Amino acid sequence: MWIHFLVFIVTFCFMEFMAWFSHKYIMHGFLWSLHADHHKKDHDSWFERNDAFFIFYAVVSIGCFLLWQKNILEIGLAIGLGIFAYGLAYFLVHDIFIHQRFKLFRNANNRYAKAVRRAHKMHHKHIGKEDGECFGMLIVPLKYFKK
Repeated sequence: MWIHFLVFIVTFCFMEFMAWFSHKYIMHGFLWSLHADHHKKDHDSWFERNDAFFIFYAVVSIGCFLLWQKNILEIGLAIGLGIFAYGLAYFLVHDIFIHQRFKLFRNANNRYAKAVRRAHKMHHKHIGKEDGECFGMLIVPLKYFKK
């Protein structure tokens, strides 16, 4: 039981690295065509091509659940739940809190919330795929905590 909890926590934490890595080297790299509309909206749809990345990680999470269910990977449930929990946190922080895709959490006024918003604002000041910064989501560089 403890190993499953540990795998869940490690997976959740590892997903912050995966978010940073895929954002910096994949989204701002060879799959910029899917991510570009997140930096500069070029359509009228509520959905973005960028949402494909969410679908990719959802499929990976579901795959882990299925591997666990078929008794192929004992820790598959813990890994799948870790990916799912990170995806939920990412959705709440990025899509709802920062980009206000749903009008919730508008008045979060603590230092961490302000730092997350500042860092993401600095990321979005670059419209193109080059010269980006702050590719992570939950771990924010210390300089954004300063006033």
